[in-house]
Amino acid sequence: MARILGVDLPRNKAMKIAIRSVYGVGPKIGVDALNAASVDLLKNSNDLTEEEANNIRKALDEYTVEGDLRREIGLNIKRLKDLGCYRGIRHRRSLPVRGQRTSTNARTRKGKAVAIAGKKSIKSMK
Repeated sequence: MARILGVDLPRNKAMKIAIRSVYGVGPKIGVDALNAASVDLLKNSNDLTEEEANNIRKALDEYTVEGDLRREIGLNIKRLKDLGCYRGIRHRRSLPVRGQRTSTNARTRKGKAVAIAGKKSIKSMK
């Protein structure tokens, strides 16, 4: 099993798919890195040699991926929160940031729905 940038690549997958398990590597960057490392795109991740793994690591050095990318995104969100701008306030309150509606949906961002305690149905008094 190959380990690249602290991530174990999944077994029995084509390299163009397996390399996407690294945070920040999508289809385009993955193919570019494999071509730069001269690794066959359809090669099985189990068959990867140590030399090829080192070439892929070197090719990914020119991109911001994994820990550096996570840190950069976290700092950007922290900056927005500290500024107190609209997007920062939305991040603070765990609400959708990009203009989505919240009256319905938005459950992923807001979390599981919580029932209102103490609310009882009003019965007519006769």
